[in-house]
Amino acid sequence: MSARILVALRIKAAPARVFDAFVGEIGAWWRPNPLFSFTPRSPGVLAFEGAGEGARLVERLASGKVFEIGQVRVWTPGERLVFGWRQAAFAPGMDTEVEVRFEAVGEETRVTVEHRGWETVPAEHVARHGFPNQLFLLRHGQWWTGLLQGLASHLHP
Repeated sequence: MSARILVALRIKAAPARVFDAFVGEIGAWWRPNPLFSFTPRSPGVLAFEGAGEGARLVERLASGKVFEIGQVRVWTPGERLVFGWRQAAFAPGMDTEVEVRFEAVGEETRVTVEHRGWETVPAEHVARHGFPNQLFLLRHGQWWTGLLQGLASHLHP
């Protein structure tokens, strides 16, 4: 059974602008959550290094160290972005993936985030904080919704 999170939000901007803000300005709108930190030393500042497939989403820590969250698997500006997502405590084979779709809806963009692959992370793993599957997915989905609201506020302060 697939364990995934699916959230969406409309943002008053063109898909190309929302995509550019998502990848190019992520450090300005991303809000860390202590429940879902990438490393024990988080929070740092998120950034996409490079552009296109093979680019990396990283967290730059205050110490100067850089943690790779995941590599970009699909990069279609203004339409679609897919990247790997891992926490430092993930073992090999624990592979989650985030897909972000940018769809024009009139003068707005519907941004849809699907974060999938949580079935590869055992229920007892520290990343799940002992939450039952449904509660974990709900809490993580609420965080993604808040992140998209932060992106919308960044675009329209």
